Amino acid sequence: MGWKFSDDVPLYQQIMDGIKQRIATGDWAPGQKLPSVRELAVEAGVNPNTMQKALAELEREGLLYAKRTAGRFVAERDEITEGLQEEMLQSYVKEFLDNMESLGYSLKDAAALLQRMSQQEERKGE
Repeated sequence: MGWKFSDDVPLYQQIMDGIKQRIATGDWAPGQKLPSVRELAVEAGVNPNTMQKALAELEREGLLYAKRTAGRFVAERDEITEGLQEEMLQSYVKEFLDNMESLGYSLKDAAALLQRMSQQEERKGE
């Protein structure tokens, strides 16, 4: 995964979101061991303390757990992945709707646009 960061959201939050995405999409499976803090920090190009903060927050949320000398692991409950997917989906839809609203479109307009795009995609597949 290529890490891309913006200036409008705290860095540790963006790291958390990236890790949540990896879990939600199955890149990191339940029970899988994560790379070390240092490895992840190097991969993301961030300070290890920032990475540690993000991982600690994910532990508090119950998405990760630590074994004292073995490292961090993805929590092993299936509902976590389902919950993350739902959370991410809602976030993407909210962002889309906020963007549509900023352009002056209503929810009904956005739904009509999605319907038209869906029909176009179906025609491409035929």
